[in-house]
Amino acid sequence: LGSEHQAQVMNYLKATDYRLGLLINFGELSLKVKRIVK
Repeated sequence: LGSEHQAQVMNYLKATDYRLGLLINFGELSLKVKRIVK
């Protein structure tokens, strides 16, 4: 999960009233989840 993906989630959070975003990578062998808080 690159910094551009984290930036995209932050932009989604700024555009909405949500305070928490989940960045999920389904392309790995094991599922990777990153919580992003505004």
